[in-house]
Amino acid sequence: MDEKIAAHILIEGQVQGVGFRNFAQRYGYLLGLKGIVKNIANGQVEIDVEGNRTKIDLFVEHLHRGPALAKVSKVNVSWSASSNKFHDFSIIL
Repeated sequence: MDEKIAAHILIEGQVQGVGFRNFAQRYGYLLGLKGIVKNIANGQVEIDVEGNRTKIDLFVEHLHRGPALAKVSKVNVSWSASSNKFHDFSIIL
């Protein structure tokens, strides 16, 4: 079994106002990941996620595509140890 790990993800491009947070939350939930997703003031979407590395890698691949109306230009991922601080996958407003 893969060890739990954490990732901090920043998505750049046309990613706000296109359903990106719902898209990320839904796919994260389907993969059994836990974390948060939110829009940030500079126009990016920020995600903190925990789970096994293989599933987070699949999640990140999915984020490169995004929902139909999104235009993703860049996905930055920073890895760290899991802190087990999330109990579900939430959208932060």
